[in-house]
Amino acid sequence: MAKTEKTSAKVASKASKLLSNPNTPKSVKSVAASALTQAANRKK
Repeated sequence: MAKTEKTSAKVASKASKLLSNPNTPKSVKSVAASALTQAANRKK
């Protein structure tokens, strides 16, 4: 992945919901965590 590519806000939101769900399989949580790591930081 290039340095300029970021995960979209929509995908980051869905990934966050998957991580907070205790029924989500570990393999899915791993992919979701990776997506969040690549998401752009929110402006304060």
